[in-house]
Amino acid sequence: MHTNTKKYILSLALSATSLMCFAQANISPAKKQSKTIAITGATVHIGNGTVIENGTILFGNGKIISVTANGQVPQDDVIRIVATGKHIYPGFIAATTNLGLTEIEAVKATLDFQEIGDFNSHIRSIVAYNTDSKVPATLRSNGILIAQPTPQGGTVSGSSSVVQLDAWNWEDAALKTDDAMHMTWPVTPRFRGGFGGFGRPQQSPESLAERTQAAIAQLTSFFAEAKAYSEMGKPEVINTRFEAMKKVFAGSEKLFIAADSQKDIVAAVNFAKKFGITPVITGADEAYLIIDFLKENNITLVVKQPHALPNNNDDDVNMPYKNAAVLANAGLNVVLSIDGYWQQRNLPFMAGTVTAWGLDKEKALSTITLNAAKAMGVDKTTGSIEIGKDATFFISAGDALDMRTNKVEQAFIQGRDINLDNLHKQLDKKFSDKYTAEKK
Repeated sequence: MHTNTKKYILSLALSATSLMCFAQANISPAKKQSKTIAITGATVHIGNGTVIENGTILFGNGKIISVTANGQVPQDDVIRIVATGKHIYPGFIAATTNLGLTEIEAVKATLDFQEIGDFNSHIRSIVAYNTDSKVPATLRSNGILIAQPTPQGGTVSGSSSVVQLDAWNWEDAALKTDDAMHMTWPVTPRFRGGFGGFGRPQQSPESLAERTQAAIAQLTSFFAEAKAYSEMGKPEVINTRFEAMKKVFAGSEKLFIAADSQKDIVAAVNFAKKFGITPVITGADEAYLIIDFLKENNITLVVKQPHALPNNNDDDVNMPYKNAAVLANAGLNVVLSIDGYWQQRNLPFMAGTVTAWGLDKEKALSTITLNAAKAMGVDKTTGSIEIGKDATFFISAGDALDMRTNKVEQAFIQGRDINLDNLHKQLDKKFSDKYTAEKK
């Protein structure tokens, strides 16, 4: 074997070994709650707009037993946590994210959120969700305890699921499998005159519009066939794509449609209505222009992060900052989201930005807790700190929507006291110890 070839193979082996060492997990999921716990003295932010001062939360077997002001703690075998002067929040929910479906953006082998093809309704993100990812632990340290791993790409991307972020495998993680089918409304690209890359002339506005109409016709045909299939008895031949659409037509699975312009939002809503579906609109940059239409159709909106540029050149430069507040103050159910996966750690601070641009702080909290749970169909079990729901919440030393004061000191998922360590904290300690040692 050639010497250079041997060196190349050896370097690959060493690189693989390094990656394996780097990937070793040292944070295990918490054990099931064994004793009833009472937390006293904190300011409890319920998640539905209510705030309880000097509150007491009692929870056992992973469920909330009571939430009271100045509540009495039972005298039996109860673990007491004194949180005087601190704040308790429901676990934040990261909506429409590829968290757990990607690990390193520059390494293709770690990207598992998109499939080839336009109509991938049979794709289920939950089976690709990676509970061994290093990223969720970094989110938990900022209060994000629940997420909605979502497939991307194509016109119909597939089904998302709702997971809690402290699990051994995807079966343990799942709070609700296949909560929503995701699709992107076909959009006509903006026309720019002249020549495109490599000297080829760009398509005319007319041809671009024709292509969009053809895509909408294909989408309509797909839904019509899928609906007809869902109304059949047991088919002789199973069509996996149509089979996956059955729950959407039955109403047990939501339909999330990505659309930004007012024209596209209206078209997407009217399209879904033809099939008896009330959709959730994601993106929604121009939703503020058609508020009455959205209210009439009872549309929930998953809006983008406020730290962004306007959608159009002549838009109000501050519109991305104000968008969530304008929509929520008009009475719409609004969910706040962030693109990507590791960026989700900033979700609470994006909600904090929204409060600076016109939205009440508790309503802003709802955009990343109860409103999100409602959009995903899990509000009966999570999204707020209420009796009978999962004990999924955290204790912060200060205001969790402010990066200057948010310090998550303890967090519980379904009553389990989770480990808040993560790779970032470990590296911080390592190099803090290193440079402290060098000074001695």
